[in-house]
Amino acid sequence: MPEIVVYEVDKPVAARSSPGPPGGAEQRVRKVHAAPAAPGSRTTAGPRTLCGKDTFAMQTARWKPSEDPGAPWYPAEYASVVCPDCDAVLEI
Repeated sequence: MPEIVVYEVDKPVAARSSPGPPGGAEQRVRKVHAAPAAPGSRTTAGPRTLCGKDTFAMQTARWKPSEDPGAPWYPAEYASVVCPDCDAVLEI
């Protein structure tokens, strides 16, 4: 089970539902990855995901797999965009 779930996101776009000038932007999650925690931390992702991608530009998920025993390692709402390589590592 990974300690950290991170999101690979597209560049921010203006939120469609907000009228007026784009004050808040939303980012679309492109892929959900798993990463080990950085040395000495429980909340910061290490430098690479389990599939080898750089985590620098990724966002850390608020959801923690350990908080929901029996659930998959990723948030259910992102099941369609889970990184197959990270998922394969976790199925071993």
